[in-house]
Amino acid sequence: MISRTSMRGAAMISQQPLGQMLVDRNIITTEQLNEALQHQSQSGHRKLLGEVLVDMKFADEDQVMEVLASGYGIPYLSNAARLADPRAVERLPREFLEEHDVLPLFLVRDTLTVAVAEPANLYLIDEIARISECTVQIVAATLTEIRSSLQAYLPAANVFVIDDIYEDIAEADFSVIEKQVAEISDLQEVAGHSPVVKLVNYLIYAAVQDGASDIHIEPSDHRLRVRYRVDGRLFEKLEPPYQMAPAIPSRIKIMSNLDISERRIPQDGDIHVMMEGRPIDLRVSTMPGKHGEKVVIRIIDARNAMVSMEKLGLEKQMLQQWHELITQPNGIVLVTGPTGSGKSTTLYSALQQVNDEELNLSTVEDPVEATLPGVNQFQVNERAGFNFANALRSMLRQDPDIIMVGEIRDEETASIATQAALTGHLVYSTIHTNDAASAITRLINIGIEPYLVAATLRGVLAQRLVRKICPHCKEPCQPEEGARQLVEQVCGPVDSLFHGPGCPRCRNTGFAGRIGIFELLTLDDRILELVAAAAPLQEIVSCLQKREFCNLRTDGIRKAAAGLTTIEEVLYATSM
Repeated sequence: MISRTSMRGAAMISQQPLGQMLVDRNIITTEQLNEALQHQSQSGHRKLLGEVLVDMKFADEDQVMEVLASGYGIPYLSNAARLADPRAVERLPREFLEEHDVLPLFLVRDTLTVAVAEPANLYLIDEIARISECTVQIVAATLTEIRSSLQAYLPAANVFVIDDIYEDIAEADFSVIEKQVAEISDLQEVAGHSPVVKLVNYLIYAAVQDGASDIHIEPSDHRLRVRYRVDGRLFEKLEPPYQMAPAIPSRIKIMSNLDISERRIPQDGDIHVMMEGRPIDLRVSTMPGKHGEKVVIRIIDARNAMVSMEKLGLEKQMLQQWHELITQPNGIVLVTGPTGSGKSTTLYSALQQVNDEELNLSTVEDPVEATLPGVNQFQVNERAGFNFANALRSMLRQDPDIIMVGEIRDEETASIATQAALTGHLVYSTIHTNDAASAITRLINIGIEPYLVAATLRGVLAQRLVRKICPHCKEPCQPEEGARQLVEQVCGPVDSLFHGPGCPRCRNTGFAGRIGIFELLTLDDRILELVAAAAPLQEIVSCLQKREFCNLRTDGIRKAAAGLTTIEEVLYATSM
């Protein structure tokens, strides 16, 4: 039951091969075509020429598919997801859609329009017509577009074949380093069954692939849901069968060497996995609740912790000032902000910047989130009595030049860090305060004498993370009058701002990735006088405002005006 249009579109193949059409349109050169053809012929696995050209980065998927569609005389859609009607998607079984990579778009008068990546596959088109019992009209779309669109539409059904959920992940790409645990109860046997193992492995694998920082497994009354935190916000990933609620936490406990027979008290553990050849650490926390144990898994991916200073988001002048601070001969440099604001990433980038064969760089962290070549890194072990203060005290006997302390959280650690700065060492650390100026009063409140703070503190960088607008659906928008006034107070007149209406690539959120907003406090003579005199926080803030200090909100507004984020994100992250 294929329509004449789709049959004609599939049969009207251009007299010219795909490669020649790409050359004629100046997308690739003749030399690149010959090289791709040679690679195709020598490859052990058969790939279409278009796939080879994309793999060799001679052309992108959109260019290849647009030319291919033109050759077959059918439309090409670059934004197929926006046209897809969920009711049309339901015309074909989920397994068929995922196996053949087809995306039903809409159904009009018994004609089903479907996006395909292989217009020449007449057998597939005939099968679509047979299953859907509709006349079929085809359009062309890239394989990436179709798959991302299917991911956006299919998860809503929460239909997962648990036995098959892990089949597509190669064992070489993902492996769990498990610890042997003695048999305890029947629950352990259930937790070791194939569906549970595959599901837990899938949750971890998919979370890393999605760039999630946390996995939340939450039982409630006759419901079990799994949520991922991506770019600082939680979203529901899937809803496993409620009957698996006891088995999933038990499986995770086995992997993290926890006591699966104990479900009345919280437990903490860790899992080490290898994914695509790189190690990833998982911090596991369980908490007993009314309807069962809630599990939260923090993902520590070294790939996300290694960011160059230029990519942090510091504007040019602030970046120059920050570089001057982290290259001081001695003193304390602090990074402040709430949990999850990227403080460790900023300090890692600073260590990368100053790393030199002539310097002894040492860190004490909890946990060590990434391995820095050439840097001596030490892991805190509270149970063994190896805390920040003890580690820092011992580290000073190791002849360090630059020391990084994961966090200053008590008087003892702060006092040792201050003494290290006074004796000629440069100390990097973090501290939890809402802004840069509050770090000064925080040190004094911890128990450090004001004159010592003035003598050792070189600068404080406060930061937050805001979501970046998705580059694939980014478009101009007219801001509300209040937002416009706020931006114009900082940046002058603006015609428009930007936002993301949402697309499959950003899960229809309009955001993809995050960028930092910052305020950098350097201590001039007047600020030093106020610090030494233990002046109130408001007096220090007032002094900063008089010298046109760029605070967090101002930096965020500038990034919104530049189209990197939205004004709503900035106001949310810098709420007073």
